[in-house]
Amino acid sequence: MNPTDKNPFAQIERAFVRLDEGQLHLRRLPAAEPGHTPLLLFHASPASSWFLQDFMLALRAAGRLGEIVAPDTLGNGDSPPPAPAEPDIAYFADSMDRLCDALGFKEVDAYGTHTGARIACELAAGHEGRVRRLVLDGITEYEDELRDAVIANYAPTVEPDEYGRHLIWAFNFCRDQALFFPHFMKDAEHRLAVPMPPAQVLHRVTLDVLKALDTYPKPYIAAFRYRAFERMPRIAAPTLLLKPETELALLNASVKTALGLLADGHEASTGGSAQAKADVIAQFLGTGA
Repeated sequence: MNPTDKNPFAQIERAFVRLDEGQLHLRRLPAAEPGHTPLLLFHASPASSWFLQDFMLALRAAGRLGEIVAPDTLGNGDSPPPAPAEPDIAYFADSMDRLCDALGFKEVDAYGTHTGARIACELAAGHEGRVRRLVLDGITEYEDELRDAVIANYAPTVEPDEYGRHLIWAFNFCRDQALFFPHFMKDAEHRLAVPMPPAQVLHRVTLDVLKALDTYPKPYIAAFRYRAFERMPRIAAPTLLLKPETELALLNASVKTALGLLADGHEASTGGSAQAKADVIAQFLGTGA
């Protein structure tokens, strides 16, 4: 029996790469052919690269032949904590630049979603020549009032509880994010018009939060503080901004602003599935790149 019959992700490898902070964890899909530009995928908070596995396979199915690497952001998944007490997105982007050096990647294509989109944006803006082509999936700057409320309330520090109440909190924290944005504003105005994720998905993201209970807020807070629109004019790489039909209207509406700031910006409306996004991205990146 083919192992992939029971495990569709069997061809995705897991590895650890030593950085100054410790052993950063990643998932990788080896190159189907040599000589192609590697593609880095940066996940959303508070999850890990586990949630990019379908996307990795979809990109390969769409014709992306080079190595595809999805690291766990420092402070998420199985990666070590960030070194600073209050890291910013520039720090996280620098850690990905150092990862490229450790892997022997001179030039990469980069994709990021939500928190990962901020990291990808800054990797391109702050590390000239590292990113060949860039894809941003869900990125904006929030108005000051909303930003302040989110920084204060979105990713609370939660201590383990002798009665296990932190376990219940973690599940409901993840569930509420599927119902409201921001998740702590539980009213009709902030209700999301998307279906509830399957129980298995909620289970997996809850595990990621519990695994990084001490550190999961750090990438989150850095992402909300990041001034993406101030940094976009520094990006020289051709940049694709996705507008998935399942995305927050606020994020899709920001694409117009971003296009006016980028030197070489493009947009693409797409379905919300991994394969729908992968098909659009592979065309933009070039399947033979």
